[in-house]
Amino acid sequence: MFTASQLLDKINNYISDIQFTRSPKGLYEPVEYVLSLGGKRIRPVLMLMAYNLYREDISSIYDPATGIEIYHNYTLLHDDLMDCADVRRGKPTVHKVWNDNTAILSGDAMLVLAYQYMSASTPMYLKEVMDLFSLTALEICEGQQLDMEFESRSDVAEGEYIEMIRLKTAVLLAASLKIGAVLAGASNEDATNLYNFGMQIGVAFQLQDDLLDVYGDPEVFGKKIGGDILCNKKTYMLIKALERANDKQSEELNQWLNAVTYDPAEKINAVTALYNELNIRGVCENKMREYYTLAMESLEAVVVTEEKKKELKNLVKLLMYREM
Repeated sequence: MFTASQLLDKINNYISDIQFTRSPKGLYEPVEYVLSLGGKRIRPVLMLMAYNLYREDISSIYDPATGIEIYHNYTLLHDDLMDCADVRRGKPTVHKVWNDNTAILSGDAMLVLAYQYMSASTPMYLKEVMDLFSLTALEICEGQQLDMEFESRSDVAEGEYIEMIRLKTAVLLAASLKIGAVLAGASNEDATNLYNFGMQIGVAFQLQDDLLDVYGDPEVFGKKIGGDILCNKKTYMLIKALERANDKQSEELNQWLNAVTYDPAEKINAVTALYNELNIRGVCENKMREYYTLAMESLEAVVVTEEKKKELKNLVKLLMYREM
């Protein structure tokens, strides 16, 4: 069994060796730029780890693992453009280095490249892999649309939010694990349990991101704290605060949500203080633990030895307690 760090090194080396020789170069330079920014590469590592539960020849699935990473970065490229984000992983975003049109077109090229790399899967499992990958890509679009619609709504319920983050974030983690299992020849039951594990841990990760945006260490979290508060983003934290607030707290919270001019630091401090009064941190942590427990139960149902599951469990624990 390989460790997560060993698999990360292997997929990083494989991706860094990719050279796009087609022209025009202006289409592919942004793609190379995005892939050069690195990152945790969680999705390809999870695919390799799921495969490695059953087989040792991990190099045989480097292409589909690369495909999942290219696809993930394609979504980030377009998300940055839609969100008008200036920085990604400490570097200027593609639409800032080049322009909006380049970001759209190079992103489209990344989507095609992702499908090309994914289609290099073992022919025996190709249809099953491509069907899952295509469904996942569609679900992520659905999740993004829901997230956009939530921006103009003040009545987003907890269940709606969980479904949105399931689609927008969790399904790609789940698909990464299931594709790895399928390509390794795992049973349908194991592949399904690994998919559920990825789905549940993906929801927990996104809830953690909501929490870290308010309570994280900006030096470790990698971005300024309170960004979600400043843009009134419908996070789990805000939804639960609106749900639990009394009349006085609700009035104050809505004043900040409707304020047109304000001091950013004052707004962050005031909303955070309301979250503290309502114990929103505890509520979010409890929901995270709920999904983490479900994920561990799904992983427990996978029929491989505990020793083989150890690296996967260690990676998830490390990610669950990051920056806390």
